[in-house]
Amino acid sequence: MLFHTFFINNILNNYILNNKGFFMIQNIQQYSEQALRAARYIGEGFLVTLDHMNRTAATIQYPYEKLIPSERFRGRIHFEFDKCIACEVCVRVCPINLPVVDWQFQKSIKKKQLKSYSIDFGVCIFCGNCVEYCPTNCLSMTEEYEISSYDRHELNYDHVALGRLPYPVSKDAMVSPILGLSYLPKSVTKSHEKERTITNVSSNGLNNGLNNVSK
Repeated sequence: MLFHTFFINNILNNYILNNKGFFMIQNIQQYSEQALRAARYIGEGFLVTLDHMNRTAATIQYPYEKLIPSERFRGRIHFEFDKCIACEVCVRVCPINLPVVDWQFQKSIKKKQLKSYSIDFGVCIFCGNCVEYCPTNCLSMTEEYEISSYDRHELNYDHVALGRLPYPVSKDAMVSPILGLSYLPKSVTKSHEKERTITNVSSNGLNNGLNNVSK
């Protein structure tokens, strides 16, 4: 048994010695492949770094700066009382049966007459089903997202609060929209490139005041 083991080891040693150059070339080839792979990963990392160098900061100084929502942004729901026919389609398509529609049947005209309409934004998931399936288009999504409150009862909007006309963020004179973000399309930011920002207004006012004092 020992002779058999010694004989096998001797054969293996002779094989390794005779093929030493082959194993060396194979090791060099593996090392070269690993080095090239590492260089490729490093190059990809540098490309990502260089790509982000030309971008502006992703953070904003809220509330002095606000992002311009996209065209398909689902914000506060706008309701038009005169268009509503009290069909309650919005209630049936809502995943949580959220809209509260109060109506009464008018025998004289044989139609439903809407009395009140309310949506609790503290529970609403802003899925947009009510807007999509409304037959009279009395519901629409706005770009308003500042509806937070310390009192949850204030998030229950009636038809008067829902009927308030939406105010676009891009036309707010007290804020400065952030431009040049990679995920904002150029069509959204191009029309707002010449807007004044609160930083510019404040700095101009400060400079004018200092100039007047120096005079």
